[in-house]
Amino acid sequence: MSSRNYTDVIIAGKVYTLGGYESEEYLQKVAGYLNGKYSELRRIDGFLRQPQDYQNVMLQLNVADDYFKAVGRLSELEAQTESQANEIYSLKHQLVTVQLKLEEMKRELEEKEQKR
Repeated sequence: MSSRNYTDVIIAGKVYTLGGYESEEYLQKVAGYLNGKYSELRRIDGFLRQPQDYQNVMLQLNVADDYFKAVGRLSELEAQTESQANEIYSLKHQLVTVQLKLEEMKRELEEKEQKR
């Protein structure tokens, strides 16, 4: 197992030390994502006048919304990939069938030409 990484990040103007087995770059990316979400919410009129617990819940809801949309999109892409794989399989089967028919027709043509 790789070693645990620690890095200082800034989230909503406060410094936090994050630790995990992911790279420091990844931990910074996660913090950057949260900062982006927080910045989006701060642009909404009245958001900063709300109590801190409300702000936190709104941030969590926005992150959860992004997560569920991403999971839904992943499911769509997986279904699309499966459908395309099935279509490719079907097309390959058709190709093999046509190739076999072509070979059979070539043999028949050669036999007819030899009989002449």
